[in-house]
Amino acid sequence: MRAFTYERATDPRAAVAAASRPGAKLVSGGTNLLDLMRLEIERPTHLVDVSRLPLRDIETLPDGGLRIGAQASNSDAAADGRVRTRYPVVTQALVAGASAQLRNKASIGGNLMQRTRCPYFYDTAARCNKRDPGAGCAAIGGFNRTHAILGASEACIATNPSDLAVALAALEAEIELFGPDHATRRVAIGDFYRLPGDTPHVETVLRPGEMITGVVLPPAPPGGQVYRKVRDRASYAFALVSVAAVVASERGTIRSARVAFGGVAHAPWRSIEAERALAGRPATTAGFRAAADAALAAAVGRGHNDFKIELAKRTLCRTLARAAEQAEATA
Repeated sequence: MRAFTYERATDPRAAVAAASRPGAKLVSGGTNLLDLMRLEIERPTHLVDVSRLPLRDIETLPDGGLRIGAQASNSDAAADGRVRTRYPVVTQALVAGASAQLRNKASIGGNLMQRTRCPYFYDTAARCNKRDPGAGCAAIGGFNRTHAILGASEACIATNPSDLAVALAALEAEIELFGPDHATRRVAIGDFYRLPGDTPHVETVLRPGEMITGVVLPPAPPGGQVYRKVRDRASYAFALVSVAAVVASERGTIRSARVAFGGVAHAPWRSIEAERALAGRPATTAGFRAAADAALAAAVGRGHNDFKIELAKRTLCRTLARAAEQAEATA
């Protein structure tokens, strides 16, 4: 690990001022950043500790939504009664995302900012455009079993590792940001992450010095909410494929649906195609399969990850069936 300086921010204004310095990085739980520093993938010259900023509160909003502070731990957010009852898909995603020890340490903001777990990104001897722009992508033509099947480019086929982000995409959440100009803005979760294109090292729309201060959930949608994660082992592996589904169904007919995938793209992947295929249709196996075919119509395998296309379809079908069942029970 290379030498760096450290300061503990006393308030958000001090944090963004410090983060605007060249070579500075924000750190909270450090469950991803410190690993990357040890491997010399991240090389900050200055760390700004934001873990003690007053951003831990989970508060009900006037419109019936919920705001989760960026420094709330994953454990606290998952266990909050309002989250568990009104947004169970968030609790399910957080619990599926890591062990209890990591959830106790990791923050909500840090969860959304964690970087890909692509093995070529972690191997400094391998070519990686995300780590070293212009170097090439060793995953294309390499062992790419865990890599993207949607939204990728010839520059990068890495995937986003966040389970929480997938649930937030299905809920149409917004990310609250605070910048060096002391202005706050909100960005829809669907616009927060960038697809790789020719610049896979630019992963979000964060501006220099900006930090996440909260996640804003809209009023809870009607119906059932389910997060399903398929992984190589049950003990907190990253997703091969995951699905978050929010379904409103009554008398066997789907009134509305929101669908988001994880483990398949550079960002949580909202499938408008699947949602259109479901709306107003019977909640049947055939209907779910039609939605799955629509969702994965543009999917491209790279060899070792070809199986992900069918796996994503089957995972979506099972998740939709469970969410529709819940919706019928509460209709």
